[in-house]
Amino acid sequence: MSSSVAGQHSTTGVKLTVGAIGVVFGDIGTSPLYALRECLAPGRGVALTPQNIIGIDSLLLWTLTLVVCVKYLSFVLRADNKGEGGILALISLAGAQVVSKKPGKTVFLALLGIVGASLLYSDGILTPAVTVLSAIEGLKFISPAFTPWVIPIALAVLLTLFAFQSKGTARVASLFGPILIAWFVVMGALGLLSIIHAPGILAALNPWEALRFIGSNLGLTFVILGSVFLAMTGAEVLYADMGHFGKRAIRSGWFFLVYPALMLNYLGQGALLLVDPTKVTDLFFQLAPVWFQYPLVILATMASVIASQAIISGAFSLARQSVQLGYWPRMEVRHTSDETIGQVYVPFINWFLMVGTIGLVLLFQESGHLTNAYGIAVSADMLITCCLMIYLARKKWDLNWFALIPLAALFLVIDLAFFASNITKILSGGWLVVLIALVIFVAMTTWREGRTALWAVVEKSILKMPDFLSGISRTPPYRVKRTAVFLAGNPNGIPTALLHNLKHNRVLHELTILVSVQTLEQPRVPPEQRAEVTDHSLGMWQVILRFGFSELPDIPKALKGLQIPELFFDPDQTTYFLGRESLVLLPQRKNMAPWRKKLFWFMSHNALPATSFFRLPVNQVVEISAQTEL
Repeated sequence: MSSSVAGQHSTTGVKLTVGAIGVVFGDIGTSPLYALRECLAPGRGVALTPQNIIGIDSLLLWTLTLVVCVKYLSFVLRADNKGEGGILALISLAGAQVVSKKPGKTVFLALLGIVGASLLYSDGILTPAVTVLSAIEGLKFISPAFTPWVIPIALAVLLTLFAFQSKGTARVASLFGPILIAWFVVMGALGLLSIIHAPGILAALNPWEALRFIGSNLGLTFVILGSVFLAMTGAEVLYADMGHFGKRAIRSGWFFLVYPALMLNYLGQGALLLVDPTKVTDLFFQLAPVWFQYPLVILATMASVIASQAIISGAFSLARQSVQLGYWPRMEVRHTSDETIGQVYVPFINWFLMVGTIGLVLLFQESGHLTNAYGIAVSADMLITCCLMIYLARKKWDLNWFALIPLAALFLVIDLAFFASNITKILSGGWLVVLIALVIFVAMTTWREGRTALWAVVEKSILKMPDFLSGISRTPPYRVKRTAVFLAGNPNGIPTALLHNLKHNRVLHELTILVSVQTLEQPRVPPEQRAEVTDHSLGMWQVILRFGFSELPDIPKALKGLQIPELFFDPDQTTYFLGRESLVLLPQRKNMAPWRKKLFWFMSHNALPATSFFRLPVNQVVEISAQTEL
């Protein structure tokens, strides 16, 4: 029996590893299409001498090793918020350390999380455009006759990719995994064949070559760091997608296949330049013999589509967490796997990314122009992650200063250098990424501020439970022999919908349950901690349901699971009452800027109805509208 279970675990582990290769490593796995090419592009001012080629190749390889192998795979993945990763999961993990004692820090961490989320969304628009265009531009290298067809083919590929997202991450991974495995094997083989012709490139494995190049070309190094960073894009997604596949599958896929293939390919590209420095244009495709160039373009195109999947999956996870933590309005979130809770599809985010990506392709036209905008969002996200990890290492893991300071200094210097270098790209296209991130940041902070302001208004007029019970005991209303569930945003008071129903219909259900939903700063809540139930007598019950930020709240299912004999819940004999807030904007109230009030009203008006979000049966729901002045 034990061997059978072990075999099942082994099969599941292999399946998850193949899935992780197909979804998580696509972005970083297609960086060889353009990273070294951009470092040595004629406009960078790098003399293509053997010494410089080896130095830059060494700089790229060792940065990849330090950032991905050491920082992310060895340290960042340890910041496991009960199975979830990503900037908001990390913020929640850090926020849990300060929420009770230092609220000022909590607000700062929340803003930091919103900044990181905004940057990741903007990166989600840029990544598919860069990777798909880079691959399909290989057709121009084969024959200039393909030039007019590059943009139409790229658009067709992107439309197909986004249309396929509704099938779910699991199905996408099962299709993409074998393709990307073939991609990495081919990349490694092409690199190895090139190294055989110029083994001198193996000197790049010596970190001293990278340090020597930096010391001799300090100013030039700063300029090309933004291009070196292109080899690291996708590293942040390794952490964001941890909830989809788990850290073990991600580490296995990286160390056993992805990392060796990338190292061989970058060394192979450097070896090719040692033989013929004029081949810097379309460097990746020139590794292949003539007979293999068409198949390589096809494989690269498929790999670039998969590269886009990594950031799209990360954006879906981020959106689900944003909604649950109150950073974003309610939106439709679909679970796409019965086995892995982290695998979701968010229609609004999918179409938002699709429109943005297609717009970038039409605007920039070439991958070389897009790479000028690439890196700002990811480098800023990496810097935020680094700062949060340092905080966690000291406050949660209690790492002593002698071990922490050298590590913190190393990674801060690397991340600050990359961020500073990427900032120089703002005028050459990076402004668009910053603008997109700024728009998303404004929307997220407006929603959070609006909910806080609305809560303050409602709090002032709320009726407390003791006062309500005193009133109905003095003047008992007519009791209907059914169950009523009223959703209460504030667990300390009576919902407006209940008061309006009692005022206008003059009835109260025999069993009245006030349900409040709370999202905790953890991915999932154990069943035994799901509900807190209070009997207020007179047929009035208070139920507080707790969900993690990676769970989708299902109120009927949670109520049915209550094991309390006195509280008999019959789903078929239950009516759900919801209060719909009709906002009236008052300019004289200075709790928010007028334009932000209008934006908040628009977002609130277009949020997913509570009926759908809380999985309520549509034919058993009654909505009662009430005006709220904001």
